[in-house]
Amino acid sequence: KKERRHSSSRFNLSKNRELQKLPALKDAPPHEREELFIQKLRQCCVLFDFISDPLSDLKFKEVKRAGLNEMVEYITHNRDVVTEAIYPEAVIMFSVNLFRTLPPSSNPTGAEFDPEEDEPTLEAAWPHLQLVYEFFLRFLESPDFQPNVAKKYIDQKFVLSLLDLFDSEDPRERDFLKTILHRIYGKFLGLRAYVRRQINNIFYRFIYETEHHNGIAELLEILGSIINGFALPLKEEHKMFLIRVLLPLHKVKSLSVYHPQLAYCVVQFLEKDSSLTEPVIVGLLKFWPKTHSPKEVMFLNELEEILDVIEPSEFVKVMEPLFRQLAKCVSSPHFQVAERALYYWNNEYIMSLISDNAAKILPIMFPALYKNSKSHWNKTIHGLIYNALKLFMEMNQKLFDDCTQQYKAEKQKGRFRMKEREEMWQKIEEL
Repeated sequence: KKERRHSSSRFNLSKNRELQKLPALKDAPPHEREELFIQKLRQCCVLFDFISDPLSDLKFKEVKRAGLNEMVEYITHNRDVVTEAIYPEAVIMFSVNLFRTLPPSSNPTGAEFDPEEDEPTLEAAWPHLQLVYEFFLRFLESPDFQPNVAKKYIDQKFVLSLLDLFDSEDPRERDFLKTILHRIYGKFLGLRAYVRRQINNIFYRFIYETEHHNGIAELLEILGSIINGFALPLKEEHKMFLIRVLLPLHKVKSLSVYHPQLAYCVVQFLEKDSSLTEPVIVGLLKFWPKTHSPKEVMFLNELEEILDVIEPSEFVKVMEPLFRQLAKCVSSPHFQVAERALYYWNNEYIMSLISDNAAKILPIMFPALYKNSKSHWNKTIHGLIYNALKLFMEMNQKLFDDCTQQYKAEKQKGRFRMKEREEMWQKIEEL
């Protein structure tokens, strides 16, 4: 029997949960609407039990759900309704409903939540939470929204509580959080450095302490947009973030959960500043997986994305260690690794870079290609290697012939040494 992990979040339930249905906003006289709107926001601060007794208070739960729904519509379709008095009430309503302690991702006695294997625990209170998120997002996106008024309430403490929620197991919740944090980052210039610093702290804890967090992919997605907007020349703190955070994120065992977003961030940096290419490729080679083939395929995917945007002058600096690693990949007994590396030979831009530097690259790659063209167990790999050798031959026939001669001479030398060794042992045995 599989252990039950902790269920949804526990909310501090309100004592008095008997909600009175208030009149509709659209039916109220204009001068009473603001007061009624505030009453409805306050009414929605009442919290209900969706876990231990899902069928309790059904009538009042419906009053709250309908009220939230009505406010979402009201704020979306009416102008001049986000008045100054609404700001504190909207932020309080959001905070009361959503800022909570998330359940631990593992039982003290049970198995830890594995994002690659396990089904996430979905929030039982989602019928209300979804509408609270929806309302707050429409509030932030309203044409009447004034960051100057809101900054009294949407402050560093608020942002920190919001970031804590990114560890929620519910992907629907993380999706809303991603959009909300993105809007806050766009509208509150004074909070930007703070947001980046706190996201950094989450990453540092994840890399060096816990190796567990549910929201890494979403946080990286937000950062992808932020990096996109960085002004040139890049600040030192941004370069440090690339080297100290984004590169070490490659070594965490759950990389597959967030790798596409991570690779996007790295490539964004290199498109902004090509001088970062060398430290990035050196870093990738340093963290290159030794025994985990699926992870190696991810690294090869990312490396190809980097090579697609690399400047020829930067390529020259890293080509030798880079192709030594590719030679190992081509020789990998895991055919998906060898296959992924050999697909590089179908990339025209990479082939043009190789062609310009064939004298350095061909001697590194040739032994691995030639040996595996005969010895690799997988037939598909034979075809791909044949294709790679053919391209090398067309690129520079003389160099290809030289490499062939050198390879054969080395093999001959190896056989000769082997023979010498055997003869030596024979002499010893005859003593």
